[in-house]
Amino acid sequence: MTATATRPGRSGNALPDGAALPVADPATTRRAALRLIRRDGRAVTLMLALNALAAGAGLAGPWLLGRIVDTVRSGGDVQTVDRLALVILACGLAQLLLARYARYVGHRFGERTVARVREQYVDRALALPAAVVERAGTGDLTARGTSDVTSVARALRDAVPEVCVAAAQALFLLGAVVVLDPLLGLCGLGVFSGVFVVRWYLRRAHGAYLAEGAATSALAELLAATATGARTVEALGLQERRTAASEQAVGHCRRTRTRTLFLRSVLLPAVDVAYVVPVVGVLLVGGALHGRGGISLGVVITAALYLRQLSDPLATILFWAEQLQSSGAAFARVEGLGQAPRTRTAPAALLPHPSAEPSPALPADDRIEVTAVHYAYGAGSGSPAGDREVLHGVDLSVRPGERLAVVGPSGAGKSTLGRLLAGIDAPRHGSVTVGGVPVAALEPAALRRQVVLVTQEHHVFLGTLRDNLQIAAPGAGDAALRAALAAVGADWAAELPAGLDTELGAGGHRPDGSRSQQLALARVVLADPHTVILDEATALLDPRTARHTERALAAVLTGRTVIAIAHRLHTAHDADRVAVMEEGRLTELGTHDDLVAANGAYAALWHSWHS
Repeated sequence: MTATATRPGRSGNALPDGAALPVADPATTRRAALRLIRRDGRAVTLMLALNALAAGAGLAGPWLLGRIVDTVRSGGDVQTVDRLALVILACGLAQLLLARYARYVGHRFGERTVARVREQYVDRALALPAAVVERAGTGDLTARGTSDVTSVARALRDAVPEVCVAAAQALFLLGAVVVLDPLLGLCGLGVFSGVFVVRWYLRRAHGAYLAEGAATSALAELLAATATGARTVEALGLQERRTAASEQAVGHCRRTRTRTLFLRSVLLPAVDVAYVVPVVGVLLVGGALHGRGGISLGVVITAALYLRQLSDPLATILFWAEQLQSSGAAFARVEGLGQAPRTRTAPAALLPHPSAEPSPALPADDRIEVTAVHYAYGAGSGSPAGDREVLHGVDLSVRPGERLAVVGPSGAGKSTLGRLLAGIDAPRHGSVTVGGVPVAALEPAALRRQVVLVTQEHHVFLGTLRDNLQIAAPGAGDAALRAALAAVGADWAAELPAGLDTELGAGGHRPDGSRSQQLALARVVLADPHTVILDEATALLDPRTARHTERALAAVLTGRTVIAIAHRLHTAHDADRVAVMEEGRLTELGTHDDLVAANGAYAALWHSWHS
């Protein structure tokens, strides 16, 4: 089967703007993060415990150093100083080992968690209806699956362990200063003088990073579209226009990144000043108290060292806080994919009421009925494209096992009708049913057992020839795979060096356009649906190969319903009936001979094609 997520360019209808994939709100993002933490709760608990032990071991050094100062001032012996120095060394070594093991546990937690995020993202992306992906644009989906997931991975792998270590150290250091002397502890609270700047930053950072992510997605979408249609751009002389659009997108992306850079440029210097304030305060207040005999010099030194050490964990927290803001926005975009429509593309009128029990209804038979169908791309979006109908009151009944050809000039609505028949889109008004059930309301698994749409788009996936075919039928054996290839005239497959185990794509065999399309048709044979819609599915084959392939498919698809949308009218000649589309309306319906004899639009097409 080929991918059906193709923009309907032949009908000349643009997709609406502003149909981006959703972004999860902060509450939903927090709940998703908590679910990930709960799934690996034991690792998180162990990581926190190890961090607490490491932070506790780190407190010993400054305290013992203060003891050494007081011992020397009081005339203590060298052995006492040596013993205290050895204890400092042992505690430092213990802190190093505990912190290292805590980071190891944290990194393993991060890798396991990000693997779950990636797997969930792939599952959700594959569950998206093709129409949703088309309207959102592949650039947004690609950016979320690459740069956004990478940002989340970095946060889980690096930021979470580092922040946990730093937070434990900061809490223990502040607590230790308060225990040493409550007055010096009050001076230590001066480190929170930067909290106002942090609050100012946090109020603005989330929206700024979301805007940066959206700009990156828009730029990726524009560049992907330009690269894919490079030949068209050159043929139509659109280079300057595309270059201007690209420069505009790059400029917008630069502005959003400059905004986040400005926020960081305000935050970081203000925080650096906040680190110095408590140390200065402790030295001044502690010196005054020591001069009056209130505390010993060792206590002052210990408190100053604690607060000086406090700058490192706080710097770590603030550094990763900036990264966590970016990663939080990225996670909101990744998690937002779960809020996109996943299983049904039908409008609300076609779906069961939310309070009703889920309907187990399945098609009663293979008959397809199109009744008074109207359709407009982007309907309800408020865009001009949404007000311009592509189909106008189409009525059509397709009998089981019938071979129907749909013909007409470019832009007549043929491909749009095919998309409605395949359940990719739902009609604006009217209904499209199979066996009495709305096609667009069927679950994807049930839908693909009923109807498969094959377009001229084709895809070769990285992997072996067998892998490419078993996408349609995972349990198919080699005999079935070879039979499917033979059915579509893919004789070249037998000549591959490793047969079905030949690697396709980069580094392996690269099938050309016609062979790739034959692979797509072979997948249809393996999928074995009761209705196949061929939307110019042999357009990339040369006429002789196309004719051979169509005859081979005709033999394989005997007994199934085949709806062929094509410009090559020999397909219509072989069909049971021919439907003629003109300007979004079904204007003629009948056998080839009857329509030629009627001397109408089809007859004009037939004579023009033959001449």
